[in-house]
Amino acid sequence: QVQLAESGGELVQAGDSLRLSCVASGRTFSYYKMGWFRQAPGKEREFVASISWSGGHTFYADSVKGRFTISRDNAKKTVYLQMNSLKSEDTAVYYCAAGGGSVSSSSYAYWGLGTQVTVSS
Repeated sequence: QVQLAESGGELVQAGDSLRLSCVASGRTFSYYKMGWFRQAPGKEREFVASISWSGGHTFYADSVKGRFTISRDNAKKTVYLQMNSLKSEDTAVYYCAAGGGSVSSSSYAYWGLGTQVTVSS
C-alpha cells in the first residue's frame, strides 16, 4: 500500500518555473514506477511524465518534452516534477501516481489528491 501527497502547485506567470513534489508513505516506494498526470477543467486526465523505479528511465508527453523534468529520490520517498517555461495550457490539477506500467492512467494503482497549477498569461 502506498499513499501519495502532492505539493508545490500555485499561481504563476507564463514563462515561470515551478517544482512539484510528491511524498509517498509505505516501505515499497522504491519498487514502483512513478508518474505525473494532469487534468484541466472539462478535459480528461492526461499523462505528463513517468520514471522507472531506479530513476534511470524517464518518459514524457510530447506537450511537455524539453520543458518538464521528472526525477525521484528513493531515500526521501519523493518524486519531483520540475516545470520550466510554463504556458497557460499547462494549467491543471497535477496528480502523482504509483505502480503504473504505461501512459494510461488506468495502469496506475495509487493516486494522490492532486495539486493545482495555474499559469496566468
